[in-house]
Amino acid sequence: MSLETGATTAPRTSLSVEDARHRILNAVSPIDGWERVAIRDALGRVLREDVIAPFNVPAHDNSAMDGYALRAEDLPDGIGERSFRVIGSAFAGRSFSGIVGTGQAVRIMTGGVMPAGADSVVMQEKVRTDGEHILISAGVQHGQNVRRAGEDLSEGSVAIPRGKRIGPADLGLVASLGLAELCVARRLRVAFFSTGDELASIGSPAAPGQVYDSNRYTLHGVLTRLGCDLVDMGVIPDRPEAIEAAFRSAAASSDVILSSGGVSVGDADFIRTLMDRLGEVNFWKIDIKPGRPMAFGRIGNTWMFGLPGNPVAVMVTYYQFVMDALLKIAGVSPLPERPLIPMVCATAIRKSAGRQEYLRGHLLCEDGTWKVRPAAAQGSGILRSMSEANCFIVLRESQGDVAPGDTVDVQLFDGLV
Repeated sequence: MSLETGATTAPRTSLSVEDARHRILNAVSPIDGWERVAIRDALGRVLREDVIAPFNVPAHDNSAMDGYALRAEDLPDGIGERSFRVIGSAFAGRSFSGIVGTGQAVRIMTGGVMPAGADSVVMQEKVRTDGEHILISAGVQHGQNVRRAGEDLSEGSVAIPRGKRIGPADLGLVASLGLAELCVARRLRVAFFSTGDELASIGSPAAPGQVYDSNRYTLHGVLTRLGCDLVDMGVIPDRPEAIEAAFRSAAASSDVILSSGGVSVGDADFIRTLMDRLGEVNFWKIDIKPGRPMAFGRIGNTWMFGLPGNPVAVMVTYYQFVMDALLKIAGVSPLPERPLIPMVCATAIRKSAGRQEYLRGHLLCEDGTWKVRPAAAQGSGILRSMSEANCFIVLRESQGDVAPGDTVDVQLFDGLV
């Protein structure tokens, strides 16, 4: 869509949290573009093609235990013991070259290749030694303590599917396949800025009535953790022409725009109006607390999120709506699930039905039982509550007051990317 179309599709009613998420995730789509990177540089990147196993993993049948490799059919069926002559050893990286025959065994270490003729391993704790012989009782099953070739990955199978965001374990798995590079999606490019004449930049004195801009630093942190290429456009004054210029510049160079502030209905709130004029607005109100005014739409081919100005509302709306959208645009598939965990609430919470609320909470263990309590200050401008909290307490739209001992849903900060 051209920047000049001015089409407006936004309904002017509030959406539920789930409806808003559904609209956003249904609208956005992955970006184009890819590159090949060394595996050391692939952490946090999104795979653009499947990683295919070039050989079986493990490559050979091998022992899962330190013990003795032998033929299970030679073991006694009932009570008593059977003597086996030890004819050699097999270590990881140094195989036994002979063949195990009737009544014979090979000393084998964990990871050692199974000798020809042997089909089972008896762990060393179940063996009695007698010179060059070992004595074993009944009870060993055929194939016991043996890891089969291809048990982890078979040659030609998908080791890691495309769309996965590479983690530390994936780097090790790729290295175990002998692969030096990966094909990954290009990094998502995100432009972000704050709006407001009341905002002062850090490092300079704040004039009377001004506050220091914290939202850009919060957004810098979450976007850096997500692995995006960032365009920090600074603080834009509350003038329509300045905000319009910022929109045009960001839309020309980025995949996504994030703004904070100016999205409500005040005299100096121009974000939604300009989005309407330059592109399209999908919605701008959500039944959520904090964060009710949040605009979502696009300008040209660039997705746009107009976040609230209050610092806590910025973080709540980012985690509940923006983050998964950015992951999808970056090519992550399927999107990670973020479970809600039932937890006993240690204190009373006052709430009116009508909006889904996200309180900053702190998980703690009391008398051996895990509980959650709200942070002391829940105002949407009190960023300290986010710094001290380790979870969100999620109270549904229809939910009312919470009494001590009631169960509430908790969303852990740990695991939020």
